[in-house]
Amino acid sequence: MATYRIRQAAELLGVSDDTLRRWADSGRLSTMTQGSRQVVEGRVLAVLAQEIAESGDRPEPGPVVSASARNRFVGLVTRVVRDTVMAQVEIQAGPHRVVSLLSREAADELELEPGVLAIATVKSTNVGIELPEKP
Repeated sequence: MATYRIRQAAELLGVSDDTLRRWADSGRLSTMTQGSRQVVEGRVLAVLAQEIAESGDRPEPGPVVSASARNRFVGLVTRVVRDTVMAQVEIQAGPHRVVSLLSREAADELELEPGVLAIATVKSTNVGIELPEKP
């Protein structure tokens, strides 16, 4: 079972440590103690990440201070569907839901399951652009 310290969990959700502790105190998020540290179970954190993304209750991102050639989405695995050859893995990375198709062997080797911290890297030669209707 993957667990995350309060600071790690707060970073993954894009909130402050204090906000996460308030959510734990109010019952919005269940925590447990490992040794002397308060931690959040990965599966619980993944569910909360999805709820926040769906509700729009998230902070706006700050300015970009650095970037790489690849797009990296750090988040929590929220769903893994395996068949005999392939696996579909969903990651909630802040407000972004990233879905990846990979071999079942790779998903098994990476031990992917809901609550696991993962990084989705995206490199694409085709990017679609859409414009919303003008008011």
